[in-house]
Amino acid sequence: MGRKKAALSRQLADIDLRLLNVFKAVVDYGGFSAAELPLNLANSTISNYISDLEKRLDMHLCIRGRAGFNLTEHGVVVYNATTELLAAIDQFRTTINHSHNRLSGYLHIAFAEHMLSVHNSCVTDALKSFTQLAPDVEVKISTMGSDEVTIAVQNKKVDIGITVLSERYHEIETLALFSEEMYVYCAKGHPLYEQNNITTQDLQQYPFVESPRLLRGREPHPDMELWKKMAKAHHQEARATLILTGAYLGILPKHIVMNWGLNQRMKPLFPKLYGYQNTFKAIRRKNIGNALISNAFYQCLTDSLKVSQN
Repeated sequence: MGRKKAALSRQLADIDLRLLNVFKAVVDYGGFSAAELPLNLANSTISNYISDLEKRLDMHLCIRGRAGFNLTEHGVVVYNATTELLAAIDQFRTTINHSHNRLSGYLHIAFAEHMLSVHNSCVTDALKSFTQLAPDVEVKISTMGSDEVTIAVQNKKVDIGITVLSERYHEIETLALFSEEMYVYCAKGHPLYEQNNITTQDLQQYPFVESPRLLRGREPHPDMELWKKMAKAHHQEARATLILTGAYLGILPKHIVMNWGLNQRMKPLFPKLYGYQNTFKAIRRKNIGNALISNAFYQCLTDSLKVSQN
């Protein structure tokens, strides 16, 4: 009886790298459906790609079912090997770029949602400078919730994030960019909207929409620990929708209320007492593999920030 032929007995082709990138994204995002948006692929297409990869490798890589998405033993091996391979390719590209004094490859940036409605020109100016500096670099921008941006940077799914950090992380370096004003809002139809002489104790009697800064330990004011968090909506648009029902109080950025024309339908409560600032920061992991490209964009951000502050 002859020996079984090796599953991968040929050189890796572009299609192999494409399939491995898709497989890594599926694992990183926790399943086929979760990977649809970041990959910009339909679930059926992702499924076909993974099936093709399994055939090419002659391995069963993952299990899908009611229990969720899980890797097989072979899947774990392939995922770890894929991570090492793609990191090596990035390092090779960085080395070649450095020797040619030319930038090419990819830059993946994650923005916190609705960031464009508050920031000054430093981000767009930085992107303009970067595209002039590195026209061969493919830029990809994803929009996420603020905490999701931080997680994506930590897990090396993106090179740079622009978000509001909830805490300090020793593995992440930051660059402060701009701030937004956050207020507690009450909408028409809520019992407190037309009421005069509201006290801070009155707020404790009504349901609030939970937001990232109302999570335990993140509250910017101690009174907020006493508020009734009866609904969850960590994304701004969803939170605004619940506040507009008149059934909930909640925290929103002032610029969103103004830009969406909601200032005629809701008002801030105790802005001097409970208002606070969120500071958006550019964040990235220290000692990252895609350093040459991310360093260039980081420098563009730094330069544009200096110009905007003058």
